[in-house]
Amino acid sequence: MLYEPESGSIKVALLGDVMPTRRLAVFREEHYLKLREILTAADATFANLETSVHEYLEGHHGISGGTYMTTEPHLLEDLKWLGVNFVSCANNHAFDYGEEGVLATMKYLDAAGLPHAGTGRNLREARSPAYLETSRGRVALIAATATFSPPSVAGEQRPDVAGRPGVNPLRHSSTYLIDNRGLEDLRRLGAALGFDAARERRRRLGDAKSSAGTDAEGEYSFGGMRFERSDAFAIRTTGNKRDIAENLQQIKEARRMADWVVVSLHCHELGGEKLMTALLRSEIEELADFAVDFAHRCIDAGADIFVGHGPQEPFGVEVYRDRPIFYSLGSTIFQLETPRFLAEEAYARYGLGPDAGPADFADTRYQSDTVGHPSDPAYWKQVIATCEFRERKLSRIDLHPLDLGFGKPRWQRGRPVLADPALGEKIIGRVARLSQRLGTEVRCQENRGVIMEK
Repeated sequence: MLYEPESGSIKVALLGDVMPTRRLAVFREEHYLKLREILTAADATFANLETSVHEYLEGHHGISGGTYMTTEPHLLEDLKWLGVNFVSCANNHAFDYGEEGVLATMKYLDAAGLPHAGTGRNLREARSPAYLETSRGRVALIAATATFSPPSVAGEQRPDVAGRPGVNPLRHSSTYLIDNRGLEDLRRLGAALGFDAARERRRRLGDAKSSAGTDAEGEYSFGGMRFERSDAFAIRTTGNKRDIAENLQQIKEARRMADWVVVSLHCHELGGEKLMTALLRSEIEELADFAVDFAHRCIDAGADIFVGHGPQEPFGVEVYRDRPIFYSLGSTIFQLETPRFLAEEAYARYGLGPDAGPADFADTRYQSDTVGHPSDPAYWKQVIATCEFRERKLSRIDLHPLDLGFGKPRWQRGRPVLADPALGEKIIGRVARLSQRLGTEVRCQENRGVIMEK
């Protein structure tokens, strides 16, 4: 064996969303440093960098509608200290500071020596793989997001017009299945309220997106949504054909340029039976069906690992064609409550004036920790994963349970430490239950979940 990568062995650590706004390298709790040991022992350690990297007051904010995430450039060194060495930038916070924020993030990641994928100066660059060089082989990363604002999508290059900075999208459409009575009621309302006439006017003005006159028997478009007659109520989602095809093309490109291929998808879109009845988002335990289909297609196209994130809590693990699919690794660094500055739109949304600061925003938005993330322990019980391959075969997955400090002050919580055995058993038990539905057995051993490939 001339080169070490020929052995087909590697260990990859996988984090979920990381949103750092505070230092990481100054702490020394035993369970924190043990977590760092796990991450630094891996050959490659991935995270979804769900933020915009820039100096405060550098550039101009977009219109995000929520918390404007900023990670100061010097905090990238702390992220590297923790063990992270390649990241996805494709997520719904990538565009919090607009095109300038996308370009600044890319600039600072390049300066820090962190390979990154999922954003670019144009669509092709955003879709293209990033590459991490390790002693055990070259690791490629393709990163996409299903959750984004329309202006954040990267623009395609043309021979005569430059592209536009933004994210690599995985768009999708939803069809709402309803009974015959519901469909007829919508048709009656659409005609009576003038929706049908308005669509026809748009069509006659040349609106390519107008669906006037295109509804087939048993279908109807109403209020920007597509409805279809069915025997049961349900929601069906379908991935955008072009986005799927172009992302799969990049996976095939990476397969011919690297030893290992990792695909990342940021996705807040949820599915499953509980989607129709759950009163809390944390009660829903599955991704939308278009994301599940995309994960399978990525493995079929040559990906070695598919890692999802976005739901902000762990979901099940599937071993598909001897390759792991993590439908959600939740949040690993959850410091979205402690930015130093926020945009005026964030304060105005909650009726706060010019004298308000980030603490006022957090107090008001989360109603003194009685609603949202601070009030729900589910968002603070997380996992990270390590995957080991030998002779190019998946040999073992370890799921390490994390405690992110539920109930602690906002300036403390959000930094992960390895969970104690009692909490760890609960966290792994939940992931094991969700994974069992997918045909994957997770055993609890030494305060971790273990998946052994057969």
